[in-house]
Amino acid sequence: MNKSAMCLLLSSSFLASCSVNVDQYEDSDNNFDLQSYFDGKLIAWGVIQNLNDKVTRKFCVELDGQWENKKGLLVEKFYFDDGEISYRNWHLTETTPNHFTGTAEDVVGSAIGQQQGMAFNLQYTLKLPVDDTTYEVAMDDWMYQIDEYRIVNKTSISKLSVNVANVTIFFDKQLPLNTCLDFNNR
Repeated sequence: MNKSAMCLLLSSSFLASCSVNVDQYEDSDNNFDLQSYFDGKLIAWGVIQNLNDKVTRKFCVELDGQWENKKGLLVEKFYFDDGEISYRNWHLTETTPNHFTGTAEDVVGSAIGQQQGMAFNLQYTLKLPVDDTTYEVAMDDWMYQIDEYRIVNKTSISKLSVNVANVTIFFDKQLPLNTCLDFNNR
């Protein structure tokens, strides 16, 4: 085995050993109820950062969720700072207590999610268009409920097990709700 391959193997092993498991949040103070929080309208703001932690895009997203019999539809409308508007419709199902699967039009296969205590982790493969090419990237979403109104979401985006970007999102469900309509005029 050459030096480069050995370094990559050791790095991968080190990263795997440092990974966070959602069960670590079992004893946290509040219990994040995904179905309750994402039921109705809410708004979120976020940034996308490159490998050097430079913010490359800002966005606002309006969400509307509806749940019935452990099945939910979460409609998302993204407003990016460059004028782009995009949409994602999550179809989520609680398969067993605190375990979820989900699909969306730009997700390959099914997303797998688990909730424990204040945390929710969702992992999936996303079709990410960049210029004239669409890449399949691994998404590792971690949501942490701060209080009954606010959630912070940290997402790592990877390609071939190498982190290529990060996303940070702040959700707010406190009334009165804002909208994203003025986002690009700020």
